[in-house]
Amino acid sequence: MTQTHSTASITHTTCPYCGVGCGVTVRQHGNVLSPVSGDIQHPANAGRLCVKGSSLHETVDQIDRLLYPTVLGKRTSWDNSLNLVADKMQQVIHDHGPDAVAIYAAGQILTEDYYVANKLMKGFIGSSNLDTNSRLCMASAVVAHKRAFGSDTVPGCYDDLEEADLLILVGSNAAWAHPILFQRIAAAKQARPEMKVVVIDPRRTATSDLADLQLSLRPGSDALLFNALLCWLSDYDALDHDFIQQHSEGFASTLQAARDSTPDSLQECAQQLGLDKHDLETFFQWFASTAKTVSVFSQGINQSSSGVDKGNAIINAHLATGRIGKPGATPFSVTGQPNAMGGREVGGLANQLAAHMDFSAPEVDRVRRFWQAPNVATRPGLKAIELFDAVKRGDIKFLWIISTNPLVSMPDADDVKAALARCELVVVSDCMANTDTTAAAHVLLPAASWGEKNGTVTNSERCISRQRSFLSPAGEAKPDWWILAQVAQRLGFEKAFDYQHPAEIFDEYSRLTGFENNGERDLDLSGLSGLSRSQYDAMAPTQWPVNRQYPQGRKRFFDDQRFYTPSQKAQFIAITAALPASRHQDGSLIMNTGRVRDHWHTMTRTAKSARLAQHIREPYVDIHPDDAKRLTLVDGALARISNHRGKILLRTNITTNQRAGEIFVPMHWTSRYASAARMGVLIDKSCDPFSGQPELKYTGVEAEPFPTAWQGMILSRHDLGAVPCDYWVYGLNDGCHGYEIGGNQPLEQIQDWAQQQLPDAEWLTLHDPDTQHMRLLAIVDQQLALVLFVHQDQAIGTRQWLVEQFAQTSLTITERKALLAGRPLEGVVDQGRIVCSCFGIGENTIRDAIRSGCHSADQLGDTLKCGTNCGSCVPELKALIQDTHSECS
Repeated sequence: MTQTHSTASITHTTCPYCGVGCGVTVRQHGNVLSPVSGDIQHPANAGRLCVKGSSLHETVDQIDRLLYPTVLGKRTSWDNSLNLVADKMQQVIHDHGPDAVAIYAAGQILTEDYYVANKLMKGFIGSSNLDTNSRLCMASAVVAHKRAFGSDTVPGCYDDLEEADLLILVGSNAAWAHPILFQRIAAAKQARPEMKVVVIDPRRTATSDLADLQLSLRPGSDALLFNALLCWLSDYDALDHDFIQQHSEGFASTLQAARDSTPDSLQECAQQLGLDKHDLETFFQWFASTAKTVSVFSQGINQSSSGVDKGNAIINAHLATGRIGKPGATPFSVTGQPNAMGGREVGGLANQLAAHMDFSAPEVDRVRRFWQAPNVATRPGLKAIELFDAVKRGDIKFLWIISTNPLVSMPDADDVKAALARCELVVVSDCMANTDTTAAAHVLLPAASWGEKNGTVTNSERCISRQRSFLSPAGEAKPDWWILAQVAQRLGFEKAFDYQHPAEIFDEYSRLTGFENNGERDLDLSGLSGLSRSQYDAMAPTQWPVNRQYPQGRKRFFDDQRFYTPSQKAQFIAITAALPASRHQDGSLIMNTGRVRDHWHTMTRTAKSARLAQHIREPYVDIHPDDAKRLTLVDGALARISNHRGKILLRTNITTNQRAGEIFVPMHWTSRYASAARMGVLIDKSCDPFSGQPELKYTGVEAEPFPTAWQGMILSRHDLGAVPCDYWVYGLNDGCHGYEIGGNQPLEQIQDWAQQQLPDAEWLTLHDPDTQHMRLLAIVDQQLALVLFVHQDQAIGTRQWLVEQFAQTSLTITERKALLAGRPLEGVVDQGRIVCSCFGIGENTIRDAIRSGCHSADQLGDTLKCGTNCGSCVPELKALIQDTHSECS
């Protein structure tokens, strides 16, 4: 809630990034925001924040915001735009039926927004063609839960991560993707060194720093690993026979299926997994002997053409040992987005109806009566890939995209772009104006952003938190629920969508979860129904269910051994483990994708923060030295990654953390931030047959050098947009805008373009055509306005000292000469690339401290403060210590 203390107001809200769902405290003095801090009262983070969360106050400006409704690029009124949207929907429904209309939304919107969208589509339009980008995130975990438990129930809670004696992280780089959970785990391990951590991931990542055992298995072989574990547990009598016999069904057939698809020999099994036999046996022994075991699984499991089976293989091992519903013993799916769980609750996926109800006749009838909606959809709709294919075929004539960027994130992203070009009307509701997807829309509707929104979100441990507004909406932006309700009213559904406040929507949703429930459904918020606006605003974080039986919420499910299947018993699922289908027809390398530490999704928010842009400035490709040698790729040079679907340009990073034959590419860069880095253009449409979740971790590609005549960088006081060269990447610096550039264009062309940006500037120029070496400086009002350095060998060095020159109010002759020479003045310290984003500590500064006697991350923290806030840089600090000592020895 928001409190006022003298002249300052304090708002407790929730971070809009990952599924951890951290509480955030915002302090304001009038219109001035202080740096945000973690909410010490919030159970998810107890005051901790990662660097992304700590930078939230730096991302709330109006730069690049969508401020007004537009139609075909021209500003219009809300009335005109909403009337157009409603009229087109009505026409399409009349001419082609309700299934010719679709909505594609996001785990970024609030539960109340989701609820209104779902009610409109599935209740009153009568189509289930509402899907979301959560289909790309955790749809496979949903199906795995429902197959095993009879419901999409996350059994455990974050406390289990700290109480476990064995913590298994499967397909999860938690150090970068869920930093606060990782810090909780790290603190628990420091307090109890006997706690064991196993990381199962083809790559060595920052998370590996905490591992007692790393299993760098062959990509896609997770189901084989856990099937083999199940067989081993049976062979060595490590099963919980009482639980299996009394509280489960299907064990015998599941064990037989595991045996049928698992080699008899441990050595042969290890070979198929790409693992050392001793490591594999150690993992099996630890699992067998450790009652308090938690298996955390995330996108490395879900984003797979067999993600559901992988999830169930993990759950099978827990059911076989009775490790569910107990403190420190549970399988635990961790979501990627801040409200993916809230979307699951209200029916935000095309194969769900509402409030954890599906499309059985009794459930359809129940929802129909509650909503008083005679047109309730009676069958599942199209999942994301199917939905965009239907748009391309012309089956869907009207598409409304809400708060997501599918032209970057979807597989075969250029095909999605082609689909949108064929759609009769594409509407995009977003807070940002300049995305790949807004560029493809006919109608743009400005949506409220974080800080302006008011509603709820649910994190990965089922904890409902309030996201409270503390800013007025930018321009004419409106909440997503308001926009949807206004369209619904124009479609003739005034009474059902006459909402005046999100508290009313939450109350209706809460009542639906308890409607004719009688303990038959896991999701029950009836204890939160009937809240007044003030009670809603003051609502504390609470884990569902909240009802008569659990008035304060419930930490763990299945501690009573009661499941939501017809028999009330857990279901073992027989899994036939198989490696992913070969993608070598698309290329000889297998491409994996994922997050970097300091960016989020397609960067529309994180790119607004200069410090978040410093850690990793460019999209890159991690590649093993053997592959790099075979392909003549050079560390730090550009590489073209391609297949028959498309191509991208990335900076090469040669590392033994990557398995040979495989590469890793980050997911974040878009056409707004790079010339050619949309990794989605390479990925095919293979998906899980049960969940429809795409295979985002296993794509066949080729890699080759991308020679350039020159490379360099631009620093500018103003945003220059796209640079007319083959390769460019844009990122914000503290005080200026930065570009990494490269190409084969004539340097005179780049010089002309640069000088056209500032026609009235004073220009200083140094140009050596023989070495493709050019330096341009633009001075405006005695201040540095633009720097452009290029060289055939990319011999530019670090940029931080150059960035700092933009803060100078007047440049001296000596300073101008130093800038043109490309070297800092004597006494000016260049601290190098930023490693600790929280405190802006660079690599050169850290290495100097190591050489001066700092031999641990703790000592570096004491000396420089690096690693002492969110801790995300600690693994990198340790690597720098090791590397610096190697140089000195």
